[in-house]
Amino acid sequence: MVITKIMPLENGKVQLFFDSAEPLQFYWSELSGFAVKEQMEIDCAFYEKLYYEILGKRVTKRAMHLLEKTDRTEEQLRRKLREGAYPEELIEKAVAYVKSYHYVDDERYARAYVRLNQDRKSSGRMRRDLLSRGVKEEVIALALEEENETEPEILIRRLLEKRHYDPAEASLEEMQRNYRFLAGRGFRAEDIMHVLKKKDG
Repeated sequence: MVITKIMPLENGKVQLFFDSAEPLQFYWSELSGFAVKEQMEIDCAFYEKLYYEILGKRVTKRAMHLLEKTDRTEEQLRRKLREGAYPEELIEKAVAYVKSYHYVDDERYARAYVRLNQDRKSSGRMRRDLLSRGVKEEVIALALEEENETEPEILIRRLLEKRHYDPAEASLEEMQRNYRFLAGRGFRAEDIMHVLKKKDG
């Protein structure tokens, strides 16, 4: 295997190109002890040292650092790691590592999300939000079933109270405006209309 090109990047990084393997990005400091140069021939053991020991360890540390700052789903973590141009194989290894220690846990994330948002978002909206974060449907369904304690109509009524909506006094235009507001938050039409038209508040 030959290092065909060494391309300097920003932030102290460099990209190595090989004749028979994917390009890899390193910090110059990580390569200081290897005296790499263009057209240098390397063996598989040297490549694997660069790939697994240097880059592999860095992507795992990066994953742990990202999770220290904020809780994320597996897919959110993958997306963030891809921004660092890490090889997909190493990203998956890093995700598997942090997952084995429950540093990343989609079920925990989904349950916490439902508990924190059930007073201001519908089940449908929370489901869509979690799906967009890469959480599996069965995990979302379980979290909604076991953690969501707010009935849709109760939540709709709370939201309308904050908007000073009075069914007894509301005009058709006001009703339509609030319908669009609630529909945009994932509530079902029948639940919305039942509260919008209810005259006893």
